[in-house]
Amino acid sequence: MKSREPGPVPRYPFSQDLKTTGRKSQAEKALPHAPVWTGETRKSMFTAFLIKYAEIGIKGRNRYLFEDALVRQIKYALKRCDGAFEIRKTMGRIFVEAQSAFDFDETVEQLRRVFGIWGICPVIYVEDQGWEKLCGEVVAYLGEMYPDKNRTFKVNARRSRKNYPKDSMEINRDLGEVILGAFPEMRVDVHRPDILLNIEVREKIYVYSETIPGPGGMPVGTGGKAMLLLSGGIDSPVAGYMVAKRGVKIDAVYFHAPPYTSERAKLKVVDLARLVSRYTGPIYLHVINFTDIQMYIYENAPHEELTIIMRRYMMRIAEAIAKETDCLGLITGESIGQVASQTMSSLIATNEVCELPVYRPLIGFDKEEIVEVAKKIDTYETSIQPFEDCCTIFVAKHPVTKPNVNIIRKHERHMVEKLEELMKTALETDELIIVSQ
Repeated sequence: MKSREPGPVPRYPFSQDLKTTGRKSQAEKALPHAPVWTGETRKSMFTAFLIKYAEIGIKGRNRYLFEDALVRQIKYALKRCDGAFEIRKTMGRIFVEAQSAFDFDETVEQLRRVFGIWGICPVIYVEDQGWEKLCGEVVAYLGEMYPDKNRTFKVNARRSRKNYPKDSMEINRDLGEVILGAFPEMRVDVHRPDILLNIEVREKIYVYSETIPGPGGMPVGTGGKAMLLLSGGIDSPVAGYMVAKRGVKIDAVYFHAPPYTSERAKLKVVDLARLVSRYTGPIYLHVINFTDIQMYIYENAPHEELTIIMRRYMMRIAEAIAKETDCLGLITGESIGQVASQTMSSLIATNEVCELPVYRPLIGFDKEEIVEVAKKIDTYETSIQPFEDCCTIFVAKHPVTKPNVNIIRKHERHMVEKLEELMKTALETDELIIVSQ
């Protein structure tokens, strides 16, 4: 039997007829390692996606809480897409079904930013109208998906609806026979097939063979809330992304020092928060005027201790906001030894002023590793824009790398009264910006 030539598929009416550009999609640019989809015919086949999760599946009696959170995050992400979608969960699976025309690339792009998703499987679904109907649809699917039939395959059936007349092994065997009859050049390989054809028998029968990788992790909101110290650098957006991947809702604080830092530096941080919010959902960004505190420390503290004392007061302010907003910890982008304020001794001196735990997801990362993640989440180009933040304008020529906490406390003692007054003013003038994509 001759293989079918790929062509228009009118029976799948809901996908948009997009123009082929020959360039990578936005999803492929922003999120590397996505499968390469060749031809708009393949995309136009699909009106639904099967969403797979990994870690959620090992949860116990409270698994439904994580599933419900994931459904909410998917709904939120797809609000930014054209078209209407129905999202439902059933028996360890979540299905996203298009109810109107939609953009395949845009939808995949949004789904690949939802923490908790392990894989996105574009599926076709077949109404159960008998075995012959299913065989015809599967042969048509393979004919359109894989123009080159010189491939190995394996049928992997999962019969969740137990009243279906064939069990999983029978579906595998009989459907494999049909495929070999339709495409003699194809071969069976049950160990390492080129094509893993999945058949899921539920209320409908779902057919898919490709899985687009998701970000993994846990749904945002299932792990509490934490306060991110967000600067305009490379590290802190990556730190926020990595903690959010574990299900933590992110708020953020930025220390602004006008006129030494420009309004454009502030807008740069807002832009970074917006890029991170594509993964985390809306971020409540607190902008703190740090100028008076910074100048007072600069004028009254030992020069070599400027950075560490400024850092300690940043942590105090961040913790005060965190406690007011029910955050359970602070997040920083520090890694050991990257700069003078990030030596082991400096981190001890910084931690000493905090009651809440300080989460440092990048603590053992090299700079190259951090940059790699920054590029993956599309924050790198914004981070390297040449606008100084308050951490770079008053820097000691020879900062202390092994600060003694007792000595730091002693040098802070004569400044405490004035600095507490300035902290109170800074907190009272907190500018709140709600940032979302």
